Amino acid sequence: MDGPNPEPRVDAGAVDTHCHLFLVDRDPAAVVEAARAAGVARIVCVGIDPETSARARELADSLPGVFATAGMHPHDAATFDGRASARIEELLHDPRVVAVGECGLDYYRMRSHRADQLRVLEAHAALSREVGKPLVVHVRDAWDDVLATLERAGAERVVIHCFSGDAALARECATRGYYLSFAGNVTYPKNGPLREAARSVPSDRLLVETDAPFLAPQAVRGRENEPAHLPLTLAALARALGTDADDLARTTASNAFRAFPGLG
Repeated sequence: MDGPNPEPRVDAGAVDTHCHLFLVDRDPAAVVEAARAAGVARIVCVGIDPETSARARELADSLPGVFATAGMHPHDAATFDGRASARIEELLHDPRVVAVGECGLDYYRMRSHRADQLRVLEAHAALSREVGKPLVVHVRDAWDDVLATLERAGAERVVIHCFSGDAALARECATRGYYLSFAGNVTYPKNGPLREAARSVPSDRLLVETDAPFLAPQAVRGRENEPAHLPLTLAALARALGTDADDLARTTASNAFRAFPGLG
């Protein structure tokens, strides 16, 4: 592919469907190079507000295999005004920006009022429909409201980032056609219920992510996470599912291309 950001082949390796390169301490180019050496071919760099969404787009423009999203995290929902909405919408028209978000509901930290979080999630769902790009959703202690809001908003192309629910919630999300992305916390010894939830997800709805620099897998827990650690999560998830890690990497990569058509 011609241009400043040549792409690897579709079948070249794993896909990290959610990370924040702009928050990783190391140079982003070095992080991406290390990821590619570890077998991670594509990285979705997820914006959490207009400024970081613009930064994610810049990284996608300059680094091979990197793509961006644009959105407002629920922590900052109170600051989502007309100007922020316009900036995010502008970014979403860039082909390197492959999804809307991250957005959602977080009732654990409650850094923005519940009404603001709901308002912003609905606005992002509308943007997702308008631009025809998937919606990347953050959920923490807010499952009932998230599912009700997505249904009311008519959201169909949904990726549940860093899935943290139980098996029943996993089945409900999969029945709706949502993709469920699992992060490094699925490797933690005490997280058996999350591994049980993963076993409830049809293989064609599974995704993997790092959420870097957060949620480092157990083998590197306590260190900053980065996309090169994705194979550790893949290996643990494969063990939980009773499958081969390389096969799971191929399956989740194929799913990622369906969930995020802009990766192709």
